[in-house]
Amino acid sequence: TEPMAPLVIGLLVALAVAGAIYSWQQEKKRREAMAQLAQSLDWRFDPGPDANHDEDYAQFAIFRRGHSRVAKNTMHGSVELFGRRCRAQAGDFRYLVTSGSGKNRSTRTYQFSYLIVHPPWPSPSLLVRPEGLFDKVKGTLGFDDIDFESVEFSKRFYVKSTDKRFAYDVLHPRMMEFLLAEQPPMLDLEAGAL
Repeated sequence: TEPMAPLVIGLLVALAVAGAIYSWQQEKKRREAMAQLAQSLDWRFDPGPDANHDEDYAQFAIFRRGHSRVAKNTMHGSVELFGRRCRAQAGDFRYLVTSGSGKNRSTRTYQFSYLIVHPPWPSPSLLVRPEGLFDKVKGTLGFDDIDFESVEFSKRFYVKSTDKRFAYDVLHPRMMEFLLAEQPPMLDLEAGAL
C-alpha cells in the first residue's frame, strides 16, 4: 500500500490542476462572451471587480448577503423604456456564506448574473419573487404578502410593495401571465433602480 500513496497523491494533484484549468477556461469564455455582448449593445465593459457596486446598490438585499462579495464582468450602458433612455448596468455577482464552526465549518459560494435599470420616473418599492415555504408559514401567522385575483400567481409569487395600488398597476393580467411563463428569479424595484 505504501507505493500506492505517491500515485494517489499525484492523481489528486493532477485532478486539482485539471479542475483549476477548466474553471479558468470557462471564466475566460464567459468574459469574452460578455465583452462581445457589451460591444454589440454599444455598452462599456469592465471584466475586473466593481469597487463601487456594494455602495451603489446597497438598497438591494441580494447584494448585501454573505461576505467576500464581488461584482465583475460589468457592462454599463442604457436601454429605452417608454421612449426614454435609462441608465443600465449588468454583470456577474458572487458572495460567500460561511456556517458552522471548527471542524463543521463550511463555506458555500453563490453566483448569479444581474441587470439593473434606472427607470426615468420615481416609484414606490416593489419586490416580486418566487414564493417559498417560509413565506407560506409566515402567511399562516398573518404576515401575508399582496394577493391577486389570479390564485395561481398568488400561490407561486411573493409580492411586497410600499404601495399596494402600484403593485396592482404593475402586475396586471398580462404581466402575471408573462411571469408565470418565464419564472424569473426576482424583480426588485428599490430607490430608483430596478
